[in-house]
Amino acid sequence: MSALALAVSIQLAAAPVFDIGDLDKSVSPCTDFNAYANGKWIAANPIPADKTRWGAFDELREKSLAAQHTLVERADKSADTATAGSIEQKIGWLYRSGMDETAIDKAGYAPIKHDLAEIARLHDARQIAAWLGQAFARGDGIGFRFGPGADFKDARRQIAFAHQGGLGLPTPDYYSQDEHKDIRAAYVTYLTRLFELTGVKAKLAARKAQDVLAFETRLAKASLSRVELRDPANQYHFMTLAEADKVTPHLDWAAFFKALRVAPGDGFSLSQPKFFAEFDAMLASVPAAQWRDYLAAHAIDEAAPFLSQPFQQASFEFHEHTLNGQPEQRARWKRVLDAVNFSMGMALGELYVKDYFPPAAKARAQQLVDNVNNAMKARLEKLDWMSQATREKALAKWSTFLPKIGYPDKWRQWDGLAIVPNDYFANLRAAAAFNYRYQLDKIGKPTDRYEWFMTPQTVNAYYSAATNTINFPAAILQPPFFYADGDDAINYGGIGAVIGHESGHGFDDKGSQFDGAGNNENWWTKEDRDRFNERTAKLVAQFDAYVPLADHPDQHVNGKLTLGENIGDLGGLAFAYDALQAADGNKPDPMIDGLTRDQRFFLNWARVWRGNIRDKAQLVLLNTDPHAPARFRAVGAPSNMPAFAKAFDCKAGDAMVRSGDQQVKIW
Repeated sequence: MSALALAVSIQLAAAPVFDIGDLDKSVSPCTDFNAYANGKWIAANPIPADKTRWGAFDELREKSLAAQHTLVERADKSADTATAGSIEQKIGWLYRSGMDETAIDKAGYAPIKHDLAEIARLHDARQIAAWLGQAFARGDGIGFRFGPGADFKDARRQIAFAHQGGLGLPTPDYYSQDEHKDIRAAYVTYLTRLFELTGVKAKLAARKAQDVLAFETRLAKASLSRVELRDPANQYHFMTLAEADKVTPHLDWAAFFKALRVAPGDGFSLSQPKFFAEFDAMLASVPAAQWRDYLAAHAIDEAAPFLSQPFQQASFEFHEHTLNGQPEQRARWKRVLDAVNFSMGMALGELYVKDYFPPAAKARAQQLVDNVNNAMKARLEKLDWMSQATREKALAKWSTFLPKIGYPDKWRQWDGLAIVPNDYFANLRAAAAFNYRYQLDKIGKPTDRYEWFMTPQTVNAYYSAATNTINFPAAILQPPFFYADGDDAINYGGIGAVIGHESGHGFDDKGSQFDGAGNNENWWTKEDRDRFNERTAKLVAQFDAYVPLADHPDQHVNGKLTLGENIGDLGGLAFAYDALQAADGNKPDPMIDGLTRDQRFFLNWARVWRGNIRDKAQLVLLNTDPHAPARFRAVGAPSNMPAFAKAFDCKAGDAMVRSGDQQVKIW
């Protein structure tokens, strides 16, 4: 079907999908568009007790979970008679073992006793370094992160990356800032409880917990912040093994690579040298007993959600309740389903798309992607602040975008992963080792642009700078984001803006530092980069001014941390709006429910971001999340768009109208 014929058929099938009863007409859309579009819904939909937030994304995630639940229950029932070694059998047995609470409780912490005994035998830096390699090799790395990635200077090949890590609290600031002292105290209480559950006497357990906090505090001082880590210059430092050994003389990288059965080639990225220098200094100077406490604490903490009930409860109390304010633990089946997704998510996705993602939806989504990306190209061609030299490079990058929709063209194989019906922890450990081996085996091989890093059942989307791909899993291609045969204005305001957002990441503060081949290369003139930075600085200032919690007036959105996502929103909404005008602008407006085409477009953008969040969870996210709070995403981009003001007849001086020096114009 041609694009025109498709657009006509969709227009004929248009149906009201936005409940105008949700609109709070006591609030002007020009004053607070989020309150106007979402206030009544938020008031009528409190956060469930097993959630830290609730909104459009969460509703759709619950729908996806319900579908997945049907799939794993079916797999469980037929697993014993399923084809031996099939994904249906493995998923069924994995899920069944996770639901066997009697066996899990009976095992206590027996599944990690061997690990703890190994740690207890470490007496010097050499033994600790060797043990780290062994732990990483089985998929249980502690202290830092290590895995494959595209070489920043030659994205065609995969190399090894070593990244900072090893902290039990959300960010380095949690170890030093006074505002987090209560969280630090709760962390020590939690670690004490973990040690006690493994048989350590209370007084000794408390001392061990304090030693772990002291250990991590020192590590935190050498760790970069979330904002600093956004800079590609802080994500890549290529070194030979000999050069890396000079940074970490007590951590033998040749031995580490050998333990992981990985050929180092001509080198790897020791991505945060300052962190690794301190990590190495701690190998030499921190007593082995403190190292043992640190390693044991993390081994128990990571295993706790999958051990007996006392461990599960302790983990929930700290991670979900204390940190994020969640009153109740989620149902057992949901937690086990999380583990299935973590262990065999892409296999479950293969089953998901068979039942829940029709080919027609994929075809319609592809048309929307094409239209939105064409609108993006048109904007790039007409930018008045970008020179022709930079524009040519920008268009060259645009031309190499690879959209991927729904699910992979080729499914991953699971041969070699042994799953049994009656040992949950053994299954999770086998999957962790299997998946980590799968990742390690990429090192030294060509980068696969067609590989997916989200499962089809994930309600999200992403852009990859290394492959210059935009990726839209099947589960997000549903209402309220996407209606396969619905109104164009709703679709462009929902999934269309998401498409534009992900494409926009290719040109945000971080993505713009990579070329179309995925290489970290400067393709901008200095003057254009300066003009770009001037514009994005205004967006930083806009979001810095947002305060999400009235009871915490000193806690602002971090405009630098959220800059990439905010650039994505601003561009994505603009590209989607242009695409809508190109598709429908010359057609009569059907005025569905008394709403104009443009009003429906902006209202669905706001509806996507409707939701509420617990205060504790919001405070954590302000420190950790590169996304701004949802209600500010609902208003942030539209307030910079004259089309929004026109759609709702807003005037200069209204809160939703940013003009003059306050208006952010990038694309």
